[in-house]
Amino acid sequence: MDNPIRTAEYLARLSKRRSDLQGQIAGLLPSAAHFVCEFGCGHGHFLAAYAAAHPDQLCIGLDISGERIARAVRKRDRAKLTNLHFVHAEARDFMDCLPTDATLADVYILFPDPWPKRRHHKNRLLESDFLEIVARRAGQGTRLFFRTDYEPYFREAESLLQQHPAWEITPGAWPFEQVTVFQSRAAKHYSLTALRRRSSA
Repeated sequence: MDNPIRTAEYLARLSKRRSDLQGQIAGLLPSAAHFVCEFGCGHGHFLAAYAAAHPDQLCIGLDISGERIARAVRKRDRAKLTNLHFVHAEARDFMDCLPTDATLADVYILFPDPWPKRRHHKNRLLESDFLEIVARRAGQGTRLFFRTDYEPYFREAESLLQQHPAWEITPGAWPFEQVTVFQSRAAKHYSLTALRRRSSA
C-alpha cells in the first residue's frame, strides 16, 4: 500500500531538485545557447580536452555522481576553461530543465554503463525515448557520438538509431579524439556517429 506522507515527501524533494537544477542551468546558459553536451562525463577528461581545443564552443558535461563532478570542476578550474561547465544531474532531468531556447550542438555519450543483465536493460541511457528527447532539442546538423567497449550494447544502440526516424547513422572519423579512462582500460571499443535528420515540417 502506498504511504501518502512518503509519496508527498518524495514529490516535494523531486520538485525542489528540478527547481534547483533549472536555476543552475539558467545561470550557466546565455540566451538561445547552442552547446556541446557530454552525457556521463565522469571526471571530465574528454570534455576538458575538447573545451580547450574549441574555446569558441560552450560545453556542458553532466554526471549522476557528485564526486565525479567535483573532480571534473577542479580539472576545469585548473585549466581556466571559461567555456566549460559541469552539472550534477541525471540526463533526463537535465533535458527536462533546459530553457526552451537552448539547443544541443554535438552530443557525446562515451562508455556509459552497459547494464549487461537483460532485466536491467531498461536502465540504459540510449533508449528510443531518450533519442527522441535529444532529437527535439537538437540544432541543425547536430551529431550524436556514441562509444562503448560492450559489443552487445553497441549493436543494440546501432539498431535503435537505424530504426529511429530522427537519426541517421553516418560514416567517417570523429572530429575530436581524447582517450578517456574507460577507453584506456578497454581491450577494444566500438564507435558510431548519428546525424539529426532534417525535419520534414
